[in-house]
Amino acid sequence: AGPLQAARQVDVDHAVTELAVIVPMLGRPHHIEPLVESLTSTTPNARPIFGCSPGDIEVIAAVKAAGHDMFLVDGPTRGDYARKINTGFQLTDEPLLFLGASDIKFHHGWYEAATSRLIDGIGVVGTNDFGSQRVMAGLHSTHSLVTRDYVDRFGTIDRAGQVLHEEYPHEFVDDEFVQTAMHRNAFAFAFDSIVEHLHPAWGKAPTDALYEQTPLRMRQGRRIYRRRQH
Repeated sequence: AGPLQAARQVDVDHAVTELAVIVPMLGRPHHIEPLVESLTSTTPNARPIFGCSPGDIEVIAAVKAAGHDMFLVDGPTRGDYARKINTGFQLTDEPLLFLGASDIKFHHGWYEAATSRLIDGIGVVGTNDFGSQRVMAGLHSTHSLVTRDYVDRFGTIDRAGQVLHEEYPHEFVDDEFVQTAMHRNAFAFAFDSIVEHLHPAWGKAPTDALYEQTPLRMRQGRRIYRRRQH
């Protein structure tokens, strides 16, 4: 089964909400509880929805035990993060989406600060991750709020209806996403919208096998980004 077909085997019915927080997962089941606690305490009307891989048994069990919405995407393969974000987009109907991850912490007021920047023409709002110098300068965003209308009308630089380009192993997919929105004058940065990235690079988490693969993925992703940058 392809990603969407596999995903549709999972029930994602839900009450009416305004914001879907799409969280691609690959290992790290211990991230689920603190992530959701920070989301529900700051944004009680948001809906977390987890994108999982069929063989990731501990993560699937943890999501089910917590009672959250989940879908399955075959893999992991190259572009696993982007494929899960794109599948989550297709399976949700909320007007706003947050491109999440398991290693983030939502701070109080993040949502109000981000949505306040959604003026006419803006479809992507960057949040402050309290880690990357580039992000904290307002020049980039690792995790962004995006309107469904923006994705439906524009999407990636070469495909309307798609959130992220799926060729990237992981790193640089956010660079293409943000730079594309900037190119369209559709990006705003919310300095006071704090979605903290609890990453080992900032000394906020222990490393693991996936984090340790970052240098290799970055080399691969940088080549793809430079090829597509024009």
